[in-house]
Amino acid sequence: MKSILCILPLSLLLLSGKAQEKVSFSTIPDTTIPRRVTILTGATVVLYGTGLAALNAAWYRDYPRSNFHFFNDMEEWKQMDKLGHVFSAYFIGKYSRELWRWSGLPRKQQIWIGGLSGFAYQSVVEVLDGFSSEWGFSWGDMAANAAGSALLISQELAWNEQRIQIKFSAHPGRYEGAVLRDKTNQLFGTRFMERVLKDYNAQTYWLSVNLRSFAKDAGIPRWLNISVGYGAAQMYGGNANWWISDDGHRFDYSSTPRIRQFYLSPDVDFTKIPTKKKGVKVIFQLLNMLKFPAPTLEVTSQGKVRLHPIYF
Repeated sequence: MKSILCILPLSLLLLSGKAQEKVSFSTIPDTTIPRRVTILTGATVVLYGTGLAALNAAWYRDYPRSNFHFFNDMEEWKQMDKLGHVFSAYFIGKYSRELWRWSGLPRKQQIWIGGLSGFAYQSVVEVLDGFSSEWGFSWGDMAANAAGSALLISQELAWNEQRIQIKFSAHPGRYEGAVLRDKTNQLFGTRFMERVLKDYNAQTYWLSVNLRSFAKDAGIPRWLNISVGYGAAQMYGGNANWWISDDGHRFDYSSTPRIRQFYLSPDVDFTKIPTKKKGVKVIFQLLNMLKFPAPTLEVTSQGKVRLHPIYF
Protein backbone atom coordinates (compact mmCIF):
# COMPACT_ATOMS: atom_id res chain seq x y z
CA MET A 1 0.00 0.00 0.00
CA LYS A 2 2.82 2.42 0.83
CA SER A 3 4.54 2.00 -2.53
CA ILE A 4 1.22 2.42 -4.36
CA LEU A 5 0.53 5.59 -2.43
CA CYS A 6 3.89 7.07 -3.37
CA ILE A 7 3.42 6.30 -7.08
CA LEU A 8 -0.24 7.30 -7.25
CA PRO A 9 0.24 11.10 -7.35
CA LEU A 10 2.49 10.83 -10.41
CA SER A 11 0.00 8.57 -12.16
CA LEU A 12 -2.82 10.97 -11.44
CA LEU A 13 -0.74 13.83 -12.78
CA LEU A 14 -0.88 12.31 -16.24
CA LEU A 15 -4.68 12.51 -16.14
CA SER A 16 -4.82 16.07 -14.83
CA GLY A 17 -5.35 19.30 -16.69
CA LYS A 18 -2.87 22.07 -17.36
CA ALA A 19 -1.67 24.07 -14.40
CA GLN A 20 -1.74 27.79 -13.91
CA GLU A 21 1.54 29.25 -15.06
CA LYS A 22 1.96 31.77 -12.29
CA VAL A 23 0.61 31.53 -8.77
CA SER A 24 1.99 32.62 -5.41
CA PHE A 25 3.57 29.96 -3.20
CA SER A 26 0.85 29.99 -0.54
CA THR A 27 -2.11 30.13 -2.94
CA ILE A 28 -4.40 27.11 -3.27
CA PRO A 29 -4.72 26.76 -7.08
CA ASP A 30 -7.84 25.91 -9.07
CA THR A 31 -6.00 23.59 -11.45
CA THR A 32 -3.16 21.11 -11.14
CA ILE A 33 0.39 22.45 -10.87
CA PRO A 34 2.70 19.57 -11.90
CA ARG A 35 5.74 20.93 -10.05
CA ARG A 36 3.79 20.99 -6.79
CA VAL A 37 2.60 17.42 -7.31
CA THR A 38 6.23 16.38 -7.78
CA ILE A 39 7.32 18.27 -4.66
CA LEU A 40 4.57 16.74 -2.51
CA THR A 41 5.24 13.26 -3.88
CA GLY A 42 8.95 13.55 -3.10
CA ALA A 43 8.27 15.01 0.33
CA THR A 44 5.84 12.19 1.11
CA VAL A 45 8.38 9.53 0.15
CA VAL A 46 11.18 11.18 2.15
CA LEU A 47 9.12 11.93 5.25
CA TYR A 48 7.43 8.54 5.41
CA GLY A 49 10.66 6.70 4.63
CA THR A 50 12.62 8.65 7.25
CA GLY A 51 9.89 8.19 9.83
CA LEU A 52 9.70 4.44 9.27
CA ALA A 53 13.49 4.08 9.34
CA ALA A 54 13.67 5.99 12.63
CA LEU A 55 10.83 3.93 14.07
CA ASN A 56 12.48 0.71 12.98
CA ALA A 57 15.75 1.73 14.64
CA ALA A 58 14.33 3.16 17.86
CA TRP A 59 11.28 1.00 18.57
CA TYR A 60 12.36 -2.46 17.39
CA ARG A 61 16.12 -2.49 17.94
CA ASP A 62 15.92 -3.87 21.50
CA TYR A 63 13.71 -6.80 20.50
CA PRO A 64 14.71 -9.87 18.48
CA ARG A 65 13.31 -10.29 14.99
CA SER A 66 11.23 -13.31 14.06
CA ASN A 67 9.41 -14.87 11.14
CA PHE A 68 6.27 -12.99 10.15
CA HIS A 69 3.45 -13.95 12.50
CA PHE A 70 0.01 -12.80 13.66
CA PHE A 71 -1.06 -11.70 17.12
CA ASN A 72 -4.58 -11.23 18.46
CA ASP A 73 -4.56 -8.30 20.89
CA MET A 74 -8.22 -7.32 20.65
CA GLU A 75 -8.83 -7.91 24.37
CA GLU A 76 -5.88 -5.87 25.60
CA TRP A 77 -6.04 -2.51 27.36
CA LYS A 78 -9.84 -2.25 27.06
CA GLN A 79 -9.27 -1.43 23.36
CA MET A 80 -7.59 1.88 24.17
CA ASP A 81 -4.68 1.00 21.89
CA LYS A 82 -7.12 0.47 19.02
CA LEU A 83 -8.49 3.98 19.46
CA GLY A 84 -4.91 5.20 19.25
CA HIS A 85 -4.67 3.58 15.81
CA VAL A 86 -7.95 5.21 14.72
CA PHE A 87 -6.71 8.60 15.94
CA SER A 88 -3.29 8.31 14.24
CA ALA A 89 -4.66 7.15 10.88
CA TYR A 90 -7.28 9.91 10.96
CA PHE A 91 -4.87 12.77 11.64
CA ILE A 92 -2.06 11.60 9.38
CA GLY A 93 -4.66 11.46 6.62
CA LYS A 94 -6.22 14.79 7.60
CA TYR A 95 -2.98 16.74 7.47
CA SER A 96 -1.87 14.96 4.31
CA ARG A 97 -5.17 15.88 2.66
CA GLU A 98 -4.62 19.52 3.67
CA LEU A 99 -1.16 19.45 2.09
CA TRP A 100 -2.50 18.02 -1.15
CA ARG A 101 -4.85 20.99 -1.55
CA TRP A 102 -1.69 22.92 -2.44
CA SER A 103 -1.16 20.71 -5.51
CA GLY A 104 -4.33 21.78 -7.30
CA LEU A 105 -5.27 18.18 -8.08
CA PRO A 106 -9.01 17.54 -8.45
CA ARG A 107 -10.81 17.42 -5.11
CA LYS A 108 -11.56 13.68 -5.05
CA GLN A 109 -7.99 12.80 -5.94
CA GLN A 110 -6.74 14.97 -3.06
CA ILE A 111 -9.15 13.24 -0.70
CA TRP A 112 -8.16 9.70 -1.67
CA ILE A 113 -4.41 10.35 -1.77
CA GLY A 114 -4.35 12.28 1.50
CA GLY A 115 -6.95 10.18 3.26
CA LEU A 116 -5.30 6.84 2.50
CA SER A 117 -1.86 8.03 3.59
CA GLY A 118 -2.68 7.45 7.26
CA PHE A 119 -3.82 3.90 6.56
CA ALA A 120 -0.72 3.26 4.41
CA TYR A 121 1.75 4.50 7.01
CA GLN A 122 0.10 2.61 9.85
CA SER A 123 -0.08 -0.55 7.75
CA VAL A 124 3.68 -0.54 7.18
CA VAL A 125 4.19 -0.17 10.92
CA GLU A 126 1.91 -3.16 11.42
CA VAL A 127 4.04 -5.23 9.04
CA LEU A 128 7.11 -4.31 11.09
CA ASP A 129 5.24 -5.55 14.16
CA GLY A 130 4.69 -8.82 12.34
CA PHE A 131 8.44 -9.42 12.14
CA SER A 132 9.07 -8.61 15.82
CA SER A 133 9.02 -11.40 18.42
CA GLU A 134 7.61 -8.95 20.97
CA TRP A 135 4.48 -8.16 18.97
CA GLY A 136 2.87 -9.48 15.78
CA PHE A 137 0.65 -8.43 12.91
CA SER A 138 -2.76 -7.55 14.34
CA TRP A 139 -5.92 -7.58 12.24
CA GLY A 140 -7.54 -5.54 15.01
CA ASP A 141 -4.96 -2.80 14.48
CA MET A 142 -5.53 -2.91 10.74
CA ALA A 143 -9.28 -2.56 11.23
CA ALA A 144 -8.68 0.45 13.48
CA ASN A 145 -6.37 2.01 10.88
CA ALA A 146 -9.05 1.54 8.24
CA ALA A 147 -11.70 3.04 10.50
CA GLY A 148 -9.65 6.20 11.03
CA SER A 149 -9.09 6.70 7.32
CA ALA A 150 -12.71 5.84 6.51
CA LEU A 151 -14.02 8.46 8.95
CA LEU A 152 -11.91 11.11 7.25
CA ILE A 153 -12.57 10.12 3.64
CA SER A 154 -16.32 9.54 4.00
CA GLN A 155 -16.89 13.00 5.49
CA GLU A 156 -14.77 14.73 2.86
CA LEU A 157 -16.68 12.98 0.08
CA ALA A 158 -20.10 13.59 1.65
CA TRP A 159 -19.74 17.08 3.11
CA ASN A 160 -16.34 18.44 2.01
CA GLU A 161 -15.59 19.09 5.68
CA GLN A 162 -14.98 17.25 8.95
CA ARG A 163 -18.15 17.57 10.99
CA ILE A 164 -17.16 14.73 13.32
CA GLN A 165 -13.54 14.75 14.48
CA ILE A 166 -11.45 12.47 16.66
CA LYS A 167 -9.68 14.23 19.51
CA PHE A 168 -7.28 13.29 22.28
CA SER A 169 -6.63 14.29 25.87
CA ALA A 170 -4.39 12.92 28.61
CA HIS A 171 -3.66 13.52 32.28
CA PRO A 172 -0.74 11.34 33.46
CA GLY A 173 -0.82 10.77 37.20
CA ARG A 174 1.25 9.18 39.94
CA TYR A 175 0.72 5.57 40.98
CA GLU A 176 0.65 4.78 44.69
CA GLY A 177 3.02 2.23 46.19
CA ALA A 178 6.54 1.20 45.22
CA VAL A 179 5.43 -2.00 43.45
CA LEU A 180 2.92 -0.24 41.20
CA ARG A 181 5.32 2.61 40.50
CA ASP A 182 8.03 0.18 39.39
CA LYS A 183 5.58 -1.74 37.21
CA THR A 184 4.06 1.32 35.56
CA ASN A 185 7.50 2.85 35.02
CA GLN A 186 8.40 -0.29 33.07
CA LEU A 187 5.16 -0.22 31.09
CA PHE A 188 4.70 3.48 30.44
CA GLY A 189 8.09 5.10 31.00
CA THR A 190 9.05 7.82 33.46
CA ARG A 191 9.07 11.02 31.41
CA PHE A 192 5.94 13.10 30.97
CA MET A 193 5.63 12.71 27.19
CA GLU A 194 6.26 8.97 27.47
CA ARG A 195 3.34 8.75 29.88
CA VAL A 196 1.12 10.82 27.59
CA LEU A 197 1.78 8.46 24.68
CA LYS A 198 1.98 5.10 26.48
CA ASP A 199 -0.18 5.24 29.61
CA TYR A 200 -3.62 4.07 28.53
CA ASN A 201 -4.96 4.82 32.00
CA ALA A 202 -4.24 8.51 31.38
CA GLN A 203 -5.70 8.81 27.89
CA THR A 204 -9.16 9.74 26.63
CA TYR A 205 -10.30 9.63 23.01
CA TRP A 206 -13.23 11.75 21.86
CA LEU A 207 -15.69 11.99 18.99
CA SER A 208 -16.32 15.71 18.70
CA VAL A 209 -19.40 16.76 16.70
CA ASN A 210 -19.86 20.27 15.32
CA LEU A 211 -23.47 21.18 16.14
CA ARG A 212 -23.83 24.04 13.64
CA SER A 213 -22.95 21.71 10.76
CA PHE A 214 -26.06 19.64 11.47
CA ALA A 215 -28.34 22.51 12.53
CA LYS A 216 -27.40 25.50 10.42
CA ASP A 217 -30.49 27.58 11.30
CA ALA A 218 -30.45 26.95 15.06
CA GLY A 219 -28.31 29.96 15.97
CA ILE A 220 -25.58 27.78 17.49
CA PRO A 221 -22.05 29.26 17.50
CA ARG A 222 -20.02 27.88 14.61
CA TRP A 223 -17.19 26.79 16.91
CA LEU A 224 -19.32 24.91 19.48
CA ASN A 225 -19.02 21.12 19.53
CA ILE A 226 -20.42 18.37 21.72
CA SER A 227 -18.05 15.48 22.39
CA VAL A 228 -18.38 11.91 23.60
CA GLY A 229 -15.27 10.41 25.17
CA TYR A 230 -13.97 6.98 26.10
CA GLY A 231 -11.20 6.00 28.49
CA ALA A 232 -10.15 3.23 30.86
CA ALA A 233 -8.47 3.09 34.25
CA GLN A 234 -6.74 0.86 36.79
CA MET A 235 -5.00 -1.27 34.16
CA TYR A 236 -1.57 -2.61 35.14
CA GLY A 237 -1.13 -4.96 32.21
CA GLY A 238 -2.61 -5.68 28.82
CA ASN A 239 -5.09 -8.33 29.95
CA ALA A 240 -4.95 -8.62 33.75
CA ASN A 241 -3.77 -6.90 36.91
CA TRP A 242 -1.28 -9.54 37.96
CA TRP A 243 2.23 -10.32 36.76
CA ILE A 244 5.36 -12.29 37.61
CA SER A 245 8.56 -10.32 38.01
CA ASP A 246 11.90 -11.28 36.46
CA ASP A 247 12.99 -12.86 39.74
CA GLY A 248 9.89 -15.06 39.90
CA HIS A 249 7.73 -13.12 42.37
CA ARG A 250 4.01 -12.93 41.67
CA PHE A 251 2.25 -9.61 42.21
CA ASP A 252 -1.53 -9.73 42.19
CA TYR A 253 -3.74 -6.64 41.95
CA SER A 254 -6.74 -8.55 40.61
CA SER A 255 -8.88 -7.08 43.39
CA THR A 256 -8.51 -3.70 41.66
CA PRO A 257 -11.19 -3.64 38.92
CA ARG A 258 -10.25 -2.58 35.41
CA ILE A 259 -12.93 -0.07 34.44
CA ARG A 260 -14.24 1.69 31.35
CA GLN A 261 -15.07 5.40 31.46
CA PHE A 262 -17.55 7.28 29.28
CA TYR A 263 -17.67 11.07 29.01
CA LEU A 264 -19.92 13.85 27.71
CA SER A 265 -18.54 17.37 27.37
CA PRO A 266 -18.73 20.57 25.29
CA ASP A 267 -15.79 21.23 22.99
CA VAL A 268 -14.34 23.84 20.63
CA ASP A 269 -13.71 23.46 16.90
CA PHE A 270 -10.85 25.91 16.42
CA THR A 271 -11.07 25.69 12.64
CA LYS A 272 -14.49 27.36 12.83
CA ILE A 273 -13.06 30.47 14.50
CA PRO A 274 -12.64 33.14 11.78
CA THR A 275 -9.11 34.40 11.12
CA LYS A 276 -7.30 35.73 8.06
CA LYS A 277 -3.83 34.93 9.38
CA LYS A 278 -2.47 31.76 7.80
CA GLY A 279 -0.13 31.07 10.71
CA VAL A 280 -3.04 31.17 13.12
CA LYS A 281 -5.00 28.81 10.87
CA VAL A 282 -2.15 26.30 11.07
CA ILE A 283 -2.09 26.59 14.86
CA PHE A 284 -5.86 26.08 14.98
CA GLN A 285 -5.52 22.93 12.85
CA LEU A 286 -2.98 21.54 15.32
CA LEU A 287 -5.05 22.51 18.36
CA ASN A 288 -8.00 20.64 16.90
CA MET A 289 -6.21 17.38 17.69
CA LEU A 290 -6.83 18.05 21.37
CA LYS A 291 -10.04 18.11 23.36
CA PHE A 292 -10.63 21.55 24.87
CA PRO A 293 -10.72 21.44 28.71
CA ALA A 294 -14.33 21.86 29.83
CA PRO A 295 -16.91 20.67 32.39
CA THR A 296 -17.45 16.95 31.82
CA LEU A 297 -19.91 14.28 32.90
CA GLU A 298 -18.33 10.86 33.54
CA VAL A 299 -20.09 7.50 33.82
CA THR A 300 -18.06 4.36 34.55
CA SER A 301 -18.69 0.70 33.78
CA GLN A 302 -19.32 0.27 37.52
CA GLY A 303 -22.25 2.68 37.31
CA LYS A 304 -20.54 5.56 39.10
CA VAL A 305 -21.40 9.08 37.94
CA ARG A 306 -19.15 12.09 38.43
CA LEU A 307 -19.21 15.71 37.25
CA HIS A 308 -15.77 17.19 36.62
CA PRO A 309 -15.65 21.03 36.79
CA ILE A 310 -12.80 20.86 34.25
CA TYR A 311 -11.56 17.72 32.52
CA PHE A 312 -8.83 17.19 29.96
